[in-house]
Amino acid sequence: MNSIIRKISIGADYKNEAMHYSVGQQVYGGHTIHSISFSKVDNSYNIYIKKQDEIMPWKKFNTNMAISVEYDLEY
Repeated sequence: MNSIIRKISIGADYKNEAMHYSVGQQVYGGHTIHSISFSKVDNSYNIYIKKQDEIMPWKKFNTNMAISVEYDLEY
C-alpha cells in the first residue's frame, strides 16, 4: 500500500506534547509503521503496522482531534 501521507502528529501542542507517527518508524514490539491513510467513510486517519509479512490496523484518529499531516513529496 503506497501512501502519500508520510507523517501524522496528534495533539494541539505540536512541539511539546503531540504524538508523532512516521511511515517506517519502529513501534510496538518490533513492528514498523507501514502506511498512514485517510478514510472518507468515517473521516478518520488510520495507521497500519507491519511485522514480517503481516499488515494490520494499529491506531485510528478521528478528525475532531488536533491533527497535523505531512505528505510525502516523492509519491
